[in-house]
Amino acid sequence: MYIFLCEDSIDGIFTGIYDAWASKYGHANISLTTCPPDNYVLFCEYITVQTDYGKSQKVARTLQKCLGEETYTELCQAALASETGPGKKKAMDKADAIYRTVILALSLKDGSKVLNYLGEPYISRVFQLSRCAGNEAHHLLGFLRFQELENGLLFARIYPKNHVLPFLGEHFSDRLPQENFMIFDATHQQAALHPKGKGFFLTSTEGLQQEMLNRFSQEELEYQRLWQGFFESIAVEARINPKLQNQNLPKRFQQDIIEFQNHTARRKKQNI
Repeated sequence: MYIFLCEDSIDGIFTGIYDAWASKYGHANISLTTCPPDNYVLFCEYITVQTDYGKSQKVARTLQKCLGEETYTELCQAALASETGPGKKKAMDKADAIYRTVILALSLKDGSKVLNYLGEPYISRVFQLSRCAGNEAHHLLGFLRFQELENGLLFARIYPKNHVLPFLGEHFSDRLPQENFMIFDATHQQAALHPKGKGFFLTSTEGLQQEMLNRFSQEELEYQRLWQGFFESIAVEARINPKLQNQNLPKRFQQDIIEFQNHTARRKKQNI
């Protein structure tokens, strides 16, 4: 058995698919993983995949052409998903599940229908991963809030479970093409940066000065004060339902929504 060790990213997994296919070892003798094993398996050969953007793009173009844009997006969402769901043990490695899905898809007359084969464990795994990442990205498109820093940069901080920055960066680049903005993924220590008039790019945030991210412009602080006042003034005390509120807007999204900051602090104080 040949096990290809890939980087946990779209480009890393797509490069692994390219190298595995080009190896000619036979699909039945190949496995892909994004997680280095704790214990190496006897009689298995481990091959480290060096992420290559050129190879990744070749795989991406093939998938888009043969499977269609919708199925391609589903595979990308699966590649960006966290390996484990809440309260669940690690299931089939997502890189291997995506690889098996691609193999099946390219053997079908209509590869765009591959995700309908949910009876296959690897298809079911890809479907679950894609749905998990897609749902979180969809929620963040509505919950994400930008705040203006002293230097005029629009800044937003998120704590996603999955690697959803590529989807958020693409969406807001289309919506805010003439703005300088930054979306900071505090969970994975990455950021999507967008210079006005250009495309966005992803970068590591190691060494980022956190203090700078809390220096808001005076206009921003005034709008925050006004918005918090509006939020408090329209609240009907008798209708407050924290349980329903948390159901509609999970707590992990509330921590970076300005109207919840004073509200949450007061609720904690009342519970003491």
